[in-house]
Amino acid sequence: MCGLCGAFGAPDHWSDGLDRSGPPEAERRARAAAANRVLGLYGLRLAAWAGRYTLSGRTGRSAVVDHFGGLWPAAERLAGRPCDPLDPAIIAALEVR
Repeated sequence: MCGLCGAFGAPDHWSDGLDRSGPPEAERRARAAAANRVLGLYGLRLAAWAGRYTLSGRTGRSAVVDHFGGLWPAAERLAGRPCDPLDPAIIAALEVR
């Protein structure tokens, strides 16, 4: 059996918001692009996939994330270290870009 059986129909999350001005997949791609600015500093990449997100690391490990509420715990598991998007060093690195 493949892993796709449970991949469809992820529940809504508060971070999805009520104002859905564009197609849901386009919004997910835009959120993933914004998150990748931070995740890239940890060697991770987020992509929109089938109404969810896939988070992958440089080693090839990956995780399916339903919504942004599960993003940072999954990022910490894949990176093997704490991932704090509000860390002053991360913010400074983003400002330099």
